[in-house]
Amino acid sequence: MRIISGLLKGKKIFEPNDIKTRPLKDLTKESIFNILSHSKKFEINLNKAIVLDLFSGVGSFGIECLSRGVEKVVFVENYEGVLPVLKKNLDNLKINVNFEIIKKDIYKNQTILDLKSKFDIIFLDPPYRDKNIEKILSNIIINKSLKNKGIIIMHRHKNEKDKFLEKFQIVEEKKYGISKVIFLKLLD
Repeated sequence: MRIISGLLKGKKIFEPNDIKTRPLKDLTKESIFNILSHSKKFEINLNKAIVLDLFSGVGSFGIECLSRGVEKVVFVENYEGVLPVLKKNLDNLKINVNFEIIKKDIYKNQTILDLKSKFDIIFLDPPYRDKNIEKILSNIIINKSLKNKGIIIMHRHKNEKDKFLEKFQIVEEKKYGISKVIFLKLLD
């Protein structure tokens, strides 16, 4: 697994040693950034973006964002089996600014409610069988974590049938192998 573009292009990202963590594949990641850069369905300026990477795992998405020049990334991860790999990736790539690691359980209501920043991009990559997406999205709304023209990007199993709160609109959905990526925005 490598960084696709930006200042750190071509650098290796370490992967976890266990099978509980499912890193974002390079092809899927590249497609997400192509959509972010070229879609007329939303307006995201990566250079000024503040990104929330939930279930960040080894940091593949957030590190790609940092490589592409975003303003800041907040990684949220609590799985002890992958946190050392996330930290190793950031250290190895000599990234020491523009990020924060929060070691908390995203399912606990207070985790999102404690976040002080408002985000342009919120990336959700929960376990494929996760059924608590609605709760997380509800907390994002309650805390007003997503900026006005912000976007939520979810990485899910292609057969998963998630229910989204009425306040969200699916802007784009793409399938890649066994996974799919869903782009959501808040309705006005």
